[in-house]
Amino acid sequence: MIRVRQVKVLVEEDCEEVLLARIAKKLSLQKSDIQHYEIVKKSIDARNKEAIYYVYEVDVLTDQEKMILRKKKDVNLFLTPKEEYQLPVPGDKQLTNRIVIVGSGPAGLFCAYLLAQAGYHPLIVERGERMEKRVQAVQHFFETNQLDVHSNVQFGEGGAGTFSDGKLNTLVKDKAFRGKKAFEIFIENGAPKEILYESKPHIGTDLLRDIIIRMRNKIIDWGGEFLYDSTVTDIVLKEGHVQKIEINHKEMIPCEVLVLAIGHSARDTFSMLLRKGLSMKAKNFAVGLRIIHPQKMIDESQYGKYAKMLPPASYKLVYQTKKGRSVYSFCMCPGGYVVNASSEDKRLVVNGMSNHKRDGINANSAIVVSVTQNDFGEGVLAGVEFQRKLEELAYQLGNGLIPVQLYGDYCNKIKSTQLGSVLPTTMGAYTLANLDELFPDTIREAIMEAIPYFGSKIKGFDREDALLLGVESRTSSPVFMERNEQGESNLLGLYPCGEGAGYAGGITTSAMDGIKIAEEIIKKYKV
Repeated sequence: MIRVRQVKVLVEEDCEEVLLARIAKKLSLQKSDIQHYEIVKKSIDARNKEAIYYVYEVDVLTDQEKMILRKKKDVNLFLTPKEEYQLPVPGDKQLTNRIVIVGSGPAGLFCAYLLAQAGYHPLIVERGERMEKRVQAVQHFFETNQLDVHSNVQFGEGGAGTFSDGKLNTLVKDKAFRGKKAFEIFIENGAPKEILYESKPHIGTDLLRDIIIRMRNKIIDWGGEFLYDSTVTDIVLKEGHVQKIEINHKEMIPCEVLVLAIGHSARDTFSMLLRKGLSMKAKNFAVGLRIIHPQKMIDESQYGKYAKMLPPASYKLVYQTKKGRSVYSFCMCPGGYVVNASSEDKRLVVNGMSNHKRDGINANSAIVVSVTQNDFGEGVLAGVEFQRKLEELAYQLGNGLIPVQLYGDYCNKIKSTQLGSVLPTTMGAYTLANLDELFPDTIREAIMEAIPYFGSKIKGFDREDALLLGVESRTSSPVFMERNEQGESNLLGLYPCGEGAGYAGGITTSAMDGIKIAEEIIKKYKV
């Protein structure tokens, strides 16, 4: 097959017949010469608001292949490369006990999926509840503000990404095609096939829940096992090698291979690992506020007259302050909601969430500022304590509810007392507050400097009645767990994995890292 790039179709003309005609023209063929084509990528070119295009990359089957490649010298035409994921050959070392995976977020779940499919019968230990019960616990929290510290938006089957937008795009280079493998697994379990080629693929929290349940059931069918409501409270070592793990301070489970896919909010586990001597260090991250705008405003700014023809628009904004701070939009959720994502008593943190259709009236995104040890101080867990202090203050400012302030009031450092035309769309109760008191001056000033600049890029971004909500403090893990090229830490048999370990940032990269660790285990051990 031939890979054809830069096939453009005007949005108002987009249909299969027109696309086929454009492909044929690109190859100087008749439409009848094209036996079959497959879409590899699809993106939107909205640089010119008067003529917005879908841009396709396709693989084409035709018996004119050799002639085309011989005659046409075009960088956008070439032989379709082989892009297949390959599982490694199993090693020869014997396992005494089953592999234990801690955490059933994307990293742990995809690691378990590959290992179970390969015949290793992993045991997955999850501190939260299975999906069906977790959804009920989270809904109860949204309605009553009564938090279950073990089963919430952060903890439970599926991980924190289950209550997010389900965004799958990543800028990570994927020479081993782990990302493609992850997408294929998602599709096998009910995800839309379009995620394989859309430039900004997403699933949505509503579809993601059922997909995770299907993946869990397949893992069980292949011989895997899940333990829910099970927190790892200790690791027993012998001569520097993992021997056992302790569950809930009482049950012991023997294991010599332990995958830690614990997520970025397992702060008690971070402390335990530090005491056990795991080689880890503090990592930079970012903190900030969620901002809400009408989705219609974002659509019109991004797409102009095409706004009603295209899916809900997203944005990505970056700004460097005069003092060298990086401020950027993070986890943008078209047609979404701001979620109370708290996991600790008397501490409050927010996140963004969208369903698959992204059909809510508002858009929201985090506007975050990079922070380093200059902000949170020395010590491996200093970043954790910095997050906690911000979350405690956010809880106090909202009296336990999501604190909300109009952007204009934030600029004037006064408490909001009434809403403008933008109404909050939240999962979890909110209250009007004064977020001016939340951050150190250096962070507040960076946000204040960036938002007017973002308003020059997206019309209305800095409107006075845009809503700010806080605090967004868990953009990524505040720690980094060191491991060697084989994925193993200084505690032999322990494999740090995913976002909590500092090796991923989002659903796709977490899944890819889980797949990578599964490969390393397979290469070393017999089935």
